[in-house]
Amino acid sequence: MIRAVFFDIDGTLTDFTTHAIPDRVFEVLAALQKNGIRLFIATGRAKDGLSVLNHFPFDGYITLNGQFCFCQDGESIYENTINPEAIRILLRELDVNPVPCGFQLRDERIFNFRNELVDEIHAITRNDDAPAGDITGIDEKPVYQVMIFMDEQQEKHLLAILPGCRSSRWYPTFFDLSPEGGTKVLGMDLFCERFGIRREETMAFGDGGNDLEMIRHAGIGVAMGNANEALKAAADYVTAASGEGGIEQALRHYGLL
Repeated sequence: MIRAVFFDIDGTLTDFTTHAIPDRVFEVLAALQKNGIRLFIATGRAKDGLSVLNHFPFDGYITLNGQFCFCQDGESIYENTINPEAIRILLRELDVNPVPCGFQLRDERIFNFRNELVDEIHAITRNDDAPAGDITGIDEKPVYQVMIFMDEQQEKHLLAILPGCRSSRWYPTFFDLSPEGGTKVLGMDLFCERFGIRREETMAFGDGGNDLEMIRHAGIGVAMGNANEALKAAADYVTAASGEGGIEQALRHYGLL
């Protein structure tokens, strides 16, 4: 019996054409709640990027790939920030190899600079319009995540020299740098413990590399039709694409609607 469902946002609840959640999906979510199933968000977005949810009352939110988790009433149940020394090392690397980076604080994101790569992502997500600004002293502030525009080879080099950090990538041009510890899986476990739900009673939907651990961890892991091949291989079920009714299809497949 499934008692909780965890949803990624970009490419899962939304598609990359309309950049919005269809009205039908909100109707499906409401039906799940009416049936007593708890609903959670599990996203790489920050708290200030959740307006796309149109104030739908999810039971909890795993944001920043697990670095900041909070309940519907705003109560924080987990927060995790990057080691300041890692930020200082990153800043030194940026002096040698300048690339766009978005430093995510609790209530805002600041880019060192923007270019066409950042604008490309904003055109897809409609959530990455934070301005460039002065990042002096950013290593003295709590940084939850950094959006870094590097290829995979550069990413490997950087991870090797940054203490206590991990990465996740759902698009070829950038990755999210996060502190070790907080993950979507940890967020799932925290909410399951809070609401008395067993892991085998969970379902999770995702499409990107930052959803892989969550899909494997859930009782039932569902990959969207637009997901990458690694995620599809790890999933228990591959549904239709996000813009083609994939959420509802999977829920009906498992008898939850």
